[in-house]
Amino acid sequence: MRKTTTTLADGRDLIYFDEDARPPRTAHDTRDLPSVHHQSELRYDLLTETWVTIASHRQDRIYLPTDEACPFCPSSEHNLSEIPEADYDVVVFENRFPSFSGAGATAPRAGIGNDETLPAVGRCEVICFTSDHNSSFGALSPDRVRLILDAWVDRTAALTGHEGIAQIYCFENRGPEIGVTEQHPHGQIYGYPYITPRTTRVLAAVRRHALATGKNLFDEVLANEQDDGTRVVIAGEHWTAFVPHAAKWPFEVHLYPTIRVPNLTALSDAAKTEFCSLYLDLFRRFDALFGIPLPYISGWHQAPSGTEEEFALHLEMFSIRRTADKLKFLAGSESGMDAFISDVVPESAAERLRSA
Repeated sequence: MRKTTTTLADGRDLIYFDEDARPPRTAHDTRDLPSVHHQSELRYDLLTETWVTIASHRQDRIYLPTDEACPFCPSSEHNLSEIPEADYDVVVFENRFPSFSGAGATAPRAGIGNDETLPAVGRCEVICFTSDHNSSFGALSPDRVRLILDAWVDRTAALTGHEGIAQIYCFENRGPEIGVTEQHPHGQIYGYPYITPRTTRVLAAVRRHALATGKNLFDEVLANEQDDGTRVVIAGEHWTAFVPHAAKWPFEVHLYPTIRVPNLTALSDAAKTEFCSLYLDLFRRFDALFGIPLPYISGWHQAPSGTEEEFALHLEMFSIRRTADKLKFLAGSESGMDAFISDVVPESAAERLRSA
């Protein structure tokens, strides 16, 4: 892999990740862009003990551009995009409309006053998986997936310990049903200034279990799924993909490395190699369920700073499609009370994915 770091016209970072055979990256961003001066706010909800980010500038972000005006395609004489080069393999750049930005030493804390706000420091990056606008992650080659994985590892290492960042989340949304506003194959990398609500709850459960049993809860969840087998979709030497016992989404798969590691930087080379083909297998099973591309969210859950000994790296992938012509909407119970009601039995979902 060859890594080339440069900047865009407004000073944002741009990083190319290329196969070694590619020519050097020398193109410059010639657009006349204003300097970026966004500052989001963090506000604390005392009743739910969660942080809410107020990022009003994101109202102006690009929304469903035409293919000819895609900001993630390579630049051409008719379209000066976010990527100055005429072609690329994988590229990462700072989001022009970030939820979090800048650096700072002020860590969010619980128990602050109801009207107090903090700057939403952190980092938001976009990662484009291919220069082919009409492709998708599941259509990529194992070699390209490995390059993407190497980029995720690189960015995780770079953002770990970054001032103001508590947790790193690499994720992808696909499909207009999910709410994607840019169709070019891409994902995002968030450096949160706080530990997210989902991870906070998981860590609390892991710590209670460790106090009660002396064992790691992630290890026991994986072992239980491997022993039971009814919800396992794919089992490799280094990874196990399974539908969780209490899946919230119609089709939901969790992917765990066999050997527990805290984050992407700790994966072995053998685990990285097997991941590439196994992950593509999952994508193709998802799309084979109904014979159409499934909308999905897929993301890496990594150890927040200071929890490396207890948290386990894993990937969670799920779709909101429950039948060929029906979606799972977050309606009254889910949106209003955060109480999920699933329409698909997890064991049935696993069997369908195994047979897809």
